[in-house]
This record gives sequence, C-alpha cells and structure tokens, in this order.
Amino acid sequence: MLFGTDKTRMITADEALPGRDVGFEIADRHVVLGTPLTEPWPEGHEVLYVGMGCFWGAERIYWQTDGVYSTAVGYMGGWTTNPTYQETCTARTGHAETVQVVYDPAKVSLETLFARFWENHDPTTLHRQGGDIGTQYRSAIFTTTPEQQIAAEHSREKYQAALADKGFGKITTQIVPAEEAGDGVFYYAEDYHQGYLHKNPGGYCNHGFCQASYA
Repeated sequence: MLFGTDKTRMITADEALPGRDVGFEIADRHVVLGTPLTEPWPEGHEVLYVGMGCFWGAERIYWQTDGVYSTAVGYMGGWTTNPTYQETCTARTGHAETVQVVYDPAKVSLETLFARFWENHDPTTLHRQGGDIGTQYRSAIFTTTPEQQIAAEHSREKYQAALADKGFGKITTQIVPAEEAGDGVFYYAEDYHQGYLHKNPGGYCNHGFCQASYA
C-alpha cells in the first residue's frame, strides 16, 4: 500500500509528522472529579498510562474507579510533538490514544486497575478495536515504575490464561516503560476530549465487558 493508506503499519520516527512546539490549553480541573489535570500530584500518588482504543470510554472507566485521583486523555507512544487528534488519526504520528491514570496505591491496587484494562477491551486484535482501525487504537500499557512493569507483565500472563480457557487468541498488548514508548512523552489531547463522555453523555463508546473475567 502507499504510505499513509495502511493505518495498521507502525511508522518509524523518521516517518512521523513534525508536530509543533506548543501544546493545547486544557481546563485546570477534571470535569467529574474536580481534581487537577496536570502535575504536581499529591505525595504518594502514581501515574499509569493505558491505551484501550478510543480514549473517551477508556477514560470514563477509570474516573469511575475508586482510588483514582485524576484522569486525562492524550497521545503517547509516538514521535510527533504535540499532535492534533486529526494527525493522530492518520496513524502518521505513531501515538496511541492514551489515558493518564493518577491513582493512590493506598486506595486502589494495580490488580484492580489492570482488571479494568483487560476486561473492557479486546487485547487480542492488533491495532484495532472493533471498527476502529489503526495503530492509534492499539492496546498498550505504559508504566512509570518497575513495580508497575512487573505487575503489568504478570497480569498479561494471568489474563492470557483466562482467554485461552475460553478459546480466544493471543494478547497483542504493548507493555513498556513510558520512557521507552516513542519519545516517552504524554501529550494532552484537545480540551474537548477531556471528560468527553461526561460532556456528551450519548457520545460514542465501544468499551464494556469484552471476553473473559480477569478474576
């Protein structure tokens, strides 16, 4: 296929669109939780980044999870600086639609966060979720601590066994430390994407219990 027509081909850094120096202005506070959308975070809180296809529904799953302090949507795992939504949807930035999850480890476990992740999308379809096709819809976990990385890999093994028991295929999820995902930067998406399904209750969402229980 001609370059740009195959959205399921992961591009290289040299092929990525150039982007821009300045990011988008977003609200100071989470539209649902009322907490800040940007750091600094409260002492003891940690950050996890997940890609589950369209980030609208994925973000709602996490802002509804007890122990999650703040969520935001953005672009991660690629090379284009401060990409737009339109650019990301061309698959020429290398980014995945990503949810930033800020949580209190004293109130919610990684097991719970990963259960939300695995159960609510299809991690066996490479670079797509249902009718959403492209590398920006890939399944991904970008970790920020060694403990998260170990727990994420363990959770993948656990969920793979659950999928196999029900006759489903192999997990394709990318699990890497955040700093190794493209240029290692989480770029906040445009403000209208933040808390989208709260602002637009009837908006598009393809998330929900998918194939097998994580427990």
